[in-house]
This record gives sequence, structure tokens and C-alpha cells, in this order.
Amino acid sequence: MRAREEQTTEARREAIRRLIRGRRVATQEDLRTLLAGQVAGELARLGARRAPGVEGGTLYELPPDGTAALPGVIEALNPLVRGIRDNGALVVVHTTPGAAQAVALALDQARLPEVLGTIAGDDTVFVAPMQAASASRLTRVLQGLLRKGRRS
Repeated sequence: MRAREEQTTEARREAIRRLIRGRRVATQEDLRTLLAGQVAGELARLGARRAPGVEGGTLYELPPDGTAALPGVIEALNPLVRGIRDNGALVVVHTTPGAAQAVALALDQARLPEVLGTIAGDDTVFVAPMQAASASRLTRVLQGLLRKGRRS
């Protein structure tokens, strides 16, 4: 058990090193936010979602074996996504013409814990964050999954 704790501690420290080397981190709160974004991205890649617990509250659950490929489907849509931005309340995913419905469907089916729902047009998807999730955090998660930066 001790060896596992040491591995976990070292993995966390390595994540902190990478963040500090790769970004401007001024406070512990900045670091917490960046680490939370990484955790959220990993949860999305695993297909984890919040579900009602038997004893009340909510817990993370993983999809049954063989269904965790949905984040892979999202990543396969990368060429269709032109950019991702937010206004502090909603996230907007800009796509190539005609691709918004496919991107929105993949986001809905992935059941990302940060996503309340989507609305798709022809080349734009509005993504509503869960009340507890901020739009900027959701933007970072989607940018990580879809590997797109902010575009005007």
C-alpha cells in the first residue's frame, strides 16, 4: 500500500512540476484551478460521469467496459472544430459548416460531468455548463479534448 501512495504522490508532484514549467502560476489557487482542469479532462477521457448515489448525493461512475470510447469519438471530431470560446456563462464551439449537430451529439453522448446540455445550429454549438462548473473550466476541458485554442 505504501508503494502505491508514493506513486500517487510522485505523479501529483510531476503534474505540478509540468504545470509550473509550462504556465504562469502565481498562487496556490492558480495551481488548484489548473490541476482541477487536468482532472476534469482525465475524467472526460475515461468517460466518467456524476450519477446519483444509492445513499444519496452523487458519485463518479465509469461506463461499462467497452463504452469508454466516446471521448475517442470526440477527439476524432477535431478536424471539424474551428475554435472554442466562452463568455463566462456559455461555451461556444465553432465548427465547419454542417458539423455542429455531430459535435453536439458526441458531447451529449460523452456525458461529460461539466456539461448540462448542448444546442446545435449549422456551424455553432452552444454548450451550457453544469451550474457548479464554470464556463471557463468547461472551455479548457473541451479545448483539451478537441485540441483547439481560443479563436476570434
